[in-house]
Amino acid sequence: MKTIDLNSDLGEYDDQEFLAREAELMPLLSSVNIACGGHAGNPPLMRRTARLAAEHGVAIGAHPGFPDRGDFGRGDRRASLDEVASLVLEQLATLSQILTEERLPLCHVKPHGALYHFVSWNPDAAESFVQTVAAFDRRLLIVAPAGSVLITRAERAGLGVIREAYVDRAYRADGALVPRSEATALLQTDQQILRQLREILQGFVTSIDGRRVPLHADSVCLHADTPRSVDLAHLLHAELLSLGYRITSPTGR
Repeated sequence: MKTIDLNSDLGEYDDQEFLAREAELMPLLSSVNIACGGHAGNPPLMRRTARLAAEHGVAIGAHPGFPDRGDFGRGDRRASLDEVASLVLEQLATLSQILTEERLPLCHVKPHGALYHFVSWNPDAAESFVQTVAAFDRRLLIVAPAGSVLITRAERAGLGVIREAYVDRAYRADGALVPRSEATALLQTDQQILRQLREILQGFVTSIDGRRVPLHADSVCLHADTPRSVDLAHLLHAELLSLGYRITSPTGR
């Protein structure tokens, strides 16, 4: 049977609306990326999210980001390689300690927002990220954009990778995401999202200028803060099952 991972970034909002939304989303996911104190998150929220993931058999990953809570770690940002290494190590350690206390495994790491883009396409930053993760725990899988330099550097270092694509974000012709500052960045209609999912499953996406961009993914991501995310998750879940896919994390959980 064909398999695909369905992931989302959770533990980012400590309010009742999002806590309820995450409770509805979690049973539909196979892996989760938990904010670990940089762009969002705090220890009690990390613990709550991890327990919810464990309850539903969802693989747990760390979601480190730049510590810029004002812009949610999404604003354009560059950093020194030492800064990248330091913030990633600190946030991995924070979440890992909580998971150790809960006797839960940390399976993967996925950078967030501006850090995601910085380390995915900048070779030196990618190398710094990979070496930091490897020094922390070589068993961790690295989640990165399909076709990115981060994938190449992680494989070169002997680390496992998860090639990721987004069902709710538009793509440019070079394979990068359209920046959130642009009006066309976010896909929201059922038709747009289902079309992009089907394309990803066939190994490509259509860019905003109509070009066919090769893209081979092990995992698809739906953002929890995308409007109607719970409804969309149900839609994706049903579509994948109807196409004969088993939704499971790359770790096999």
